[in-house]
Amino acid sequence: MPPEERFVPRFAAEPPQEELPYGRWEERLRETFLAAAAGLASEQPDLGEPGEIVWYPDRSWHGRTYVPACARTSGGYEVFGYVRFVPAEEGEEPSELAAQADFTQETADRNPDWRLDLCDEVIGSWRGQFGAIASMTLVWGRPLVSGGRIATAELAEMAVDQCELLDERFTLIAPDDYRQDLLEIRLFDVKGRELARESLYAGEEEEDDEEDEGREDGEGRGDGDGQAPPGER
Repeated sequence: MPPEERFVPRFAAEPPQEELPYGRWEERLRETFLAAAAGLASEQPDLGEPGEIVWYPDRSWHGRTYVPACARTSGGYEVFGYVRFVPAEEGEEPSELAAQADFTQETADRNPDWRLDLCDEVIGSWRGQFGAIASMTLVWGRPLVSGGRIATAELAEMAVDQCELLDERFTLIAPDDYRQDLLEIRLFDVKGRELARESLYAGEEEEDDEEDEGREDGEGRGDGDGQAPPGER
């Protein structure tokens, strides 16, 4: 086979090893996640209390296992994040549990045009050629269209991770933002037909397009002659 044009880590994470959390293990994960989420109220006083936690398939990378989670709050927000831990050795229990939590007001209910409901968090980095660095990114979500079987993460049209849906949920770990290439998530059915695709930067790309249109129409921050207003150079 010829050499690869894009030398990046592909399928670096272990596939899911366990069922979705339940029982005493779920209680332990829940306590850890809610403890991290409790600190968010100081940032958003009307956040509200998290409701039922929805867990996503586990993925392991770099000696740690990640179990993502989401929960709607009584204030109409969504709390999202993950619990991370060191996998258990034989006869022992997982250790060093820690959680990361954040919140958003952008939910699937408020965006009926979405075909994938995605969350993501950078969990590490990978150093490539010529000093380029990829952001190793944990991505989890659920399809908002029916018939999905496998979700993939693609960088520059190259698959770098994939996950079979488990109870209509998936988790990916993949390199992102590497040499100006950005991660895209795709959903396929059992016959390999694409059902949906979504960039992690969809909202930002739309904002950039609107800003570009504004500049073309003379609606930028400048004073019309291509110069920035005084004090903003």
